[in-house]
Amino acid sequence: MTVDWKQLANAVENPFIADWKAAGKKVVGYTCSYLPDEIFHAADILPYRLRGNAAEECSIGDTYFGPFICSLPKHLLQLVGEKRLQFLDGAIITPGCDSMRRIDECWRKADGDIGGIKPPFFFHFGVPHKYTDYTIRWFTDEILRLIDELQTHFDLEIRSEPIRASIRLYNRGRALLRRLDALRTDPESPIDGVEALAVIMAGSSMAREDYIRLLSAYIDERERAERDTSGRIRLMLVGSANDDIELVRLVQGDRAVVVADNLCFSARSHLEDVDEDGDPVDALARYYLSKNECPRMYGQYETRLRILKNKIQSANVDGVVLQNIRFCDMHGAENGLFDKDLEADGVPCLRIEREYGPLVEKGRLKIRLDAFLEKIARQKEVRR
Repeated sequence: MTVDWKQLANAVENPFIADWKAAGKKVVGYTCSYLPDEIFHAADILPYRLRGNAAEECSIGDTYFGPFICSLPKHLLQLVGEKRLQFLDGAIITPGCDSMRRIDECWRKADGDIGGIKPPFFFHFGVPHKYTDYTIRWFTDEILRLIDELQTHFDLEIRSEPIRASIRLYNRGRALLRRLDALRTDPESPIDGVEALAVIMAGSSMAREDYIRLLSAYIDERERAERDTSGRIRLMLVGSANDDIELVRLVQGDRAVVVADNLCFSARSHLEDVDEDGDPVDALARYYLSKNECPRMYGQYETRLRILKNKIQSANVDGVVLQNIRFCDMHGAENGLFDKDLEADGVPCLRIEREYGPLVEKGRLKIRLDAFLEKIARQKEVRR
């Protein structure tokens, strides 16, 4: 089966979702990568990562959020208000940051005004901001609370053994995605950052069995493909959530290739496997809460910096693009720290502030990116 990964990555709804719904199955959207997909898979519910990149304007989002806030949740609310997410049977809102937390109240208010846009199952899922023994216990209880609500609302039972089976399946997918990461960091990689992000994004809107089958075939094919990215400047993309493959295309231009990233929609989700032994809910709580690459987690900056430095070294990165959506205080502040510490280690960095999706100012960003690539090229020439 030929797969158009870019089309799947950009689509709000796709044929896989249509087939799933036609079979009488449920789809539940969620806003944050700290939510354990395995719980939904064990319940035969399709987990769907909510985003707003397909929105073409933001009048509804601006009405309920106001102007001085991250534009990602505003574009998501725009799609909701335009009734383009009507295939959802549920939505789960997580306070990944304050802007995303407000989706809960804004979605409810918009539903009162517009009507018919809030799905029947609507749940607020809390996530602690620290990784300690007591927060693991709290997060385990929160996952159990979610399981109870899913069972009650959808009239089903979510048992431990199906959760274990789902963990094993998702770990197979994580292993494949690590193969994809290794492939894109190869000195003569057969894929670039645009294609890699599209392939990863597509997995957030289809059944995991379908995704693993298609991803495995794709990686096997690309490992045999001709390699043609050598000689281009090797970049790493870091910072705010990005589901926009066109932003990666803009960063690469015709002189660079994004060989690595640390993004919410991409490499963060598959660095390690979930423990397959012991209590499955406890294993999921420990795994998802320990993914502290997000600056929402307190006291973990040094860990996040070490992860970046290790990836920069292993992927032979020439420069790092530190981007954040305008009004994203968490990534904006942390990017300033990354910039200082990485530059001190001799790693060229470029900090850019951008809007989300259709609001990206491509001309301004291209000028700055071209200057950054020229700086790296001159430094490499001097070293030679």
